[in-house]
Amino acid sequence: MPGEREPHMADERKGMSFDRKGGKGEQTRRTDEQSQGSRINENYLEYVRSFAPPTKHFHNCFRAFIVGGAICCVGQFLRTVFETVFSLSGDELAGATSMALIFLGCLLTGLGVYDRIGKAAGAGSIVPITGFANSVCSPALEFKAEGMITGLAAKMFTVAGPIIVYGVLSGACVGVLYFLLGL
Repeated sequence: MPGEREPHMADERKGMSFDRKGGKGEQTRRTDEQSQGSRINENYLEYVRSFAPPTKHFHNCFRAFIVGGAICCVGQFLRTVFETVFSLSGDELAGATSMALIFLGCLLTGLGVYDRIGKAAGAGSIVPITGFANSVCSPALEFKAEGMITGLAAKMFTVAGPIIVYGVLSGACVGVLYFLLGL
């Protein structure tokens, strides 16, 4: 047809297609729209970053390390006290230390201290046993105004419930596997 031109090899190599009037085709228009959209996204991200405070990764990791280490040192101190003063050993020693750490985690949560520790230390306060005690006590305290059954008992395990369920389920599966293998 008159006015229609065939694309040259150089144009095809660039990924351009032409319509009947010789202008850029639909594919090139989509590419232009996508590049304009990505420029807008980049500009928006740059704008947001200008208002966000810079993160202090080293500082946060250091605080988490110090607080997590301090909680572990308290646990080791309690273990040593139970071992020397009360002459506990083995499973009794491990159980007493765990119960004391759970009690301290719940007590500090009830007094509002553990939340402040968590804000200051971040991940360092989520040392497994004290963090777990906090995750059980926090919802219980938050919903106690709704009553003993619908508030306290129902909401106590909202955070820790899935952990308990999957922990018990995986423990049962491992136990069955050991039984079947005769270990």
